[in-house]
Amino acid sequence: MGGERKVYSLAQVSAHNSRENCWLVIEGKVFDVTKFLEDHPGGDEVLLSATGKDATDDFEDVGHSTSARAMMDEFYVGDIDSSSIPTKTKYTPPKQPHYNQDKTPQFVIKLLQFLVPLLILGLAVGVRFFTKSTA
Repeated sequence: MGGERKVYSLAQVSAHNSRENCWLVIEGKVFDVTKFLEDHPGGDEVLLSATGKDATDDFEDVGHSTSARAMMDEFYVGDIDSSSIPTKTKYTPPKQPHYNQDKTPQFVIKLLQFLVPLLILGLAVGVRFFTKSTA
């Protein structure tokens, strides 16, 4: 890596997305990995799926060794114009109604609303039955 550095836009790099011509963007640098497709331990599909975007996160998630990182120097072709890479949008979950995790008071109230009328009805039937049987 030395001399005049060529700068590519993401659109230019994205055009190189086949087995015959495969370029990747990793850590702001452009790499022509076409010759490495057959030798890549994870297979060529992994590299081909990383074309057309900033593949830095994909590269870092795998946890490449220092020897793999050193090997990248031979595939370096230039730098990426960072203004051509779209900014990542942060995921914002949809708004939902407030969820009351402690529903104990509501449960007790509903239970009492069901049981109290049953108790009153049972008591009324019991009193009526008791007064008829003693008379």
